[in-house]
Amino acid sequence: MTIGGSIALVVIGAILRYAIHWSPAHVNVQLIGLILMIGGAIGLILSLVFLMRRTSDPSAEDYEQQVHRASGPVR
Repeated sequence: MTIGGSIALVVIGAILRYAIHWSPAHVNVQLIGLILMIGGAIGLILSLVFLMRRTSDPSAEDYEQQVHRASGPVR
């Protein structure tokens, strides 16, 4: 899940939880909103953790630059 998708889940969940006062029979809209907000928050935390992990590891591009420098210019 991306950061944008997580934020969208939180926003949709907040709308269902706090702005919708109508509820069909046998469906708790406020509970569905709460579940969406919790899922969005978990997704946002995981997205940020994976983003931080990805930026701290050397990427393949860095590795290719090191190999290119070690082998000399391409002729």
